[in-house]
Amino acid sequence: MKLDDLITRFSSTTENQRKAIFSTLFIAGNKLQTLFDNHIPEVSLKQFMLLSIVRQAKEQMTFTQLGDLLGCSRQNIKKLADVLMKKGFITIQQSPHDARAMFICPTEKVNDYFGNDFAEYQEELKYLFEVYTDQEIETLFILLSKLYAGIENLEKKVAGDKSKKGEESR
Repeated sequence: MKLDDLITRFSSTTENQRKAIFSTLFIAGNKLQTLFDNHIPEVSLKQFMLLSIVRQAKEQMTFTQLGDLLGCSRQNIKKLADVLMKKGFITIQQSPHDARAMFICPTEKVNDYFGNDFAEYQEELKYLFEVYTDQEIETLFILLSKLYAGIENLEKKVAGDKSKKGEESR
């Protein structure tokens, strides 16, 4: 089956379009991760995303805060951080306010990586978006931003369902 066939098959109803959008998000994420992991040296896409957030953050963030932001567990952040620390990209520091909280701090290697090593690959990212007009980019940005609201709705629904099941089992 070809992609065009799938698009045609799922374009008939809103329900089918929802299914196609959900599938597309999953497939696109996998394809981007595979492309990135096979092409960009020294860090995986997940490690890169963590470094990007740490680098852009105005203040130090805990593993839990980073996990919430990146949509994964604190334990996953810790695993990524351990690898990045071994590679010299970050240091891990204990919070002065909470002995249980750990912060990720970028080293100079992060700035060097983004300024030099990653710069050439950043140019290649333009190919991902060159099929869009500026207006389409703006629309996609708005719609993807709205997708976060939908994800929050789903998280609340799932959390509500879990609490209801907990009450029923008592």
